[in-house]
Amino acid sequence: MEQNQENKMRQIRIEKLTLNVGAGKDAVKLKKGIKLLKNITGVDPLTTFTQKRIPAWGLRPGLPIGCKITLRKTKATQLLPRLLDAKSLQLKKDNFDSCGNVSFGIHEYIDIPGVGYDPEIGVLGLQVCLTLARPGYRVKFRRLRKSFINPKHIIKQDEAISFMGSAFRVKVGEEE
Repeated sequence: MEQNQENKMRQIRIEKLTLNVGAGKDAVKLKKGIKLLKNITGVDPLTTFTQKRIPAWGLRPGLPIGCKITLRKTKATQLLPRLLDAKSLQLKKDNFDSCGNVSFGIHEYIDIPGVGYDPEIGVLGLQVCLTLARPGYRVKFRRLRKSFINPKHIIKQDEAISFMGSAFRVKVGEEE
């Protein structure tokens, strides 16, 4: 096998893109967050509920506290460049973890190209989480014959940074 051929199993791809709006106990902010995510993606978001009781925060099980949407394949690859434009294609090194995940926040949704200001929503931000994976990674999550991932196959932080730089022209700085 020649040295210059790329191994197809080593290529990095987008597994999923998750958009999240946390509202806490505020029901009005939750409704605004649901409408915001619907406006950005065109998909109805899922409401998230608390699992534990935290008396100091006034939370009990079953209380709605946020909403989220998970996009995969072409929908994720079409929306991601617009979300990165909201950050001016600049991310910090801290936005990348050691397992191939990228997460960043958008302070105001009006920074996203193509999304106009809605007076019913007001000013609201959201969290963007991007999961990167290589082919063959599903053996860790499949139902039958689950298996471990070789540490060489896990995406490192510098590999994720170089993928985002080459695929989406993202510049990574140490601190902003």
